[in-house]
Amino acid sequence: MAKKNNKTEDQFAQVEGALTKTEQFFEDNQKKIARVFSIVIGVVALFLGYQNFYLEPLEKEAQTEMFNAEINFAKDSFNLALNGDDQYLGFIDIADDYSNTKAGKLANYYAGLSYLYIGEFEDAIDYLEDFKSDDIVLSSLAIGCIGDAYLELDDQDKAMNYYKKAANNHNNEFTTPRFLMKQATVHELQGNYEEALDIYNVINEDYRQSREGQNVAKYIERAKNR
Repeated sequence: MAKKNNKTEDQFAQVEGALTKTEQFFEDNQKKIARVFSIVIGVVALFLGYQNFYLEPLEKEAQTEMFNAEINFAKDSFNLALNGDDQYLGFIDIADDYSNTKAGKLANYYAGLSYLYIGEFEDAIDYLEDFKSDDIVLSSLAIGCIGDAYLELDDQDKAMNYYKKAANNHNNEFTTPRFLMKQATVHELQGNYEEALDIYNVINEDYRQSREGQNVAKYIERAKNR
């Protein structure tokens, strides 16, 4: 019993010793610790101030500018959508002036599409490559549109590469069959009908409910006959 009591006393002594060392550490470094806490609090305050008093108002400004540019885009007024007018900015300036906002980042996507539609394919690639998003559909569409631009520039290998990236970016019933179909199209342009047929069969088996899947039978027959 005495040994057990001694062991318990030793354990308490060790704990007390550790507490004493910790207390001594805080006493010896009180000023440093206070300084660190002050810095952390200051950083948090700056971050909250940046979010609430700078970024949020900037986001609202960008969304206001984007609204008019998107209207022009919807009306196929792509040059006006890109460059704006005397009252509102276009996608180019929105992407540049509001690059830290969600609207500014989205402007890169719209600018890339606008350039694609007016046949400025290299500019389309530049803006679409600058577009980054966690949205699985938009990110896949942007990658695939880069493929479209390269196909228009007659670079079929790069187009195929981007179509593969777009199809594999996130497996879903909308973008995956869309860009599988574009891969098959490139294969047919290159005379690779067996490779095209393989892709058509994948669409038919795995994405039958998609728009591409509902129309793929005629492409399967065409590839077989080639």
